[in-house]
Amino acid sequence: MRPAESLDRARQPRPKRPGPRTRLWQRVGVVALALVGAVAAGFAYPAIARGPELLSATWQNWWFLPALILVPLVFWRATWGEDRRTPRLRVGTLAPFAVGPVGWHVWLRDLPGVFRSVGVGLFILALARPVNTLHPEMADERGIDIVLVLDLSGSMQAVIDNVPENLQKFMPRERDRRIRPTRLDVAKAVIRDFISRRKTDRIGVVVFGKEAYVLSPPTLDYHLLDALVAKMELKLIDGSATAIGDATGVAVARLRRSQARSKAVMLLTDGDNNAGQISPEYAAHLAKLVGAKLFTIQIGSGEVAEVQDGFDLFGQPRYVTVPFPANPELLKKLADETGGETYVASDATKLQESFHDVLDKLEKTRFEASIASFEDMYRFLLLPGVLLVALDAILRALWLRRFP
Repeated sequence: MRPAESLDRARQPRPKRPGPRTRLWQRVGVVALALVGAVAAGFAYPAIARGPELLSATWQNWWFLPALILVPLVFWRATWGEDRRTPRLRVGTLAPFAVGPVGWHVWLRDLPGVFRSVGVGLFILALARPVNTLHPEMADERGIDIVLVLDLSGSMQAVIDNVPENLQKFMPRERDRRIRPTRLDVAKAVIRDFISRRKTDRIGVVVFGKEAYVLSPPTLDYHLLDALVAKMELKLIDGSATAIGDATGVAVARLRRSQARSKAVMLLTDGDNNAGQISPEYAAHLAKLVGAKLFTIQIGSGEVAEVQDGFDLFGQPRYVTVPFPANPELLKKLADETGGETYVASDATKLQESFHDVLDKLEKTRFEASIASFEDMYRFLLLPGVLLVALDAILRALWLRRFP
């Protein structure tokens, strides 16, 4: 190269590199665009899948929402905060090092941090657990309104045999197998099995001894009914007497506003009416007025029954015979007056068959049921959050690694 040409080239102005302030604003612009893109990508799936529902959702774990104030801290630490943690080495004042590195890696170095901060924000929203109440669906269902009336008087401690295999799962598990089941144990098992087989029948439960109590009004919440029946025990109420009339009257009161064509009261007892303010005959008259049929089931077939009376010297359960007078004529009279049926359950199998026979005799009616359900929508926020954090890790590991 000639000396003159070298001199001319040296005199030509060199391209001006952007100053520090210009590079700062360029970096802010790139980060802002990346942030908008990451937010749009992260919320695109929730918006498309459950947009309006997500806006009207109820946040079950709302106490996680204040944690969103940590997202700006994560954003700063993953972008400009990375510069402060990058090791530096002081060298001589060489001009090429003054302008720093160049290339697309430099302009995109904040991209992983943006993805990380948006992903953390989505994680926090998912932890807050948005739940949407789906619109109730109206459907015509066929069912019966039934009130089960269970005797909890002292005579229900008498033993009963011949428990079907399909009722064993409802029997008390903590009880010693050498001890024979009581009438109450079997009655509870039969009722729980009866509840588990229902789908559209509204069922209520009344328990009685010397007085009558509503355990549950007619409902379709079978899980609650099963839990309530499973917890029933003797001595839960005063069982020194048997108020059949009061119990039947309370059950009928639960059905007086029912719109079902088929209404039934299923009375399970092993004794005679000897307490209460309402006579059984008048209670049957009330049942007839509201259009309810009374089905009576006598548990036990004799005047005497066996009751456990402790254990003998060898640790075996000891049983004694105790008189428990019943009144089958009264039970039959109550059923006949209301157009129902009467049954005598001498063992557990007969008791279960009585329940199923009652359903076969009842005419089903059509009623309108409102079914509402709930949907957890956290997964629509969790999935894009996981993808953004995974993308952050991949970019840092492969293409946008910071030195060293």
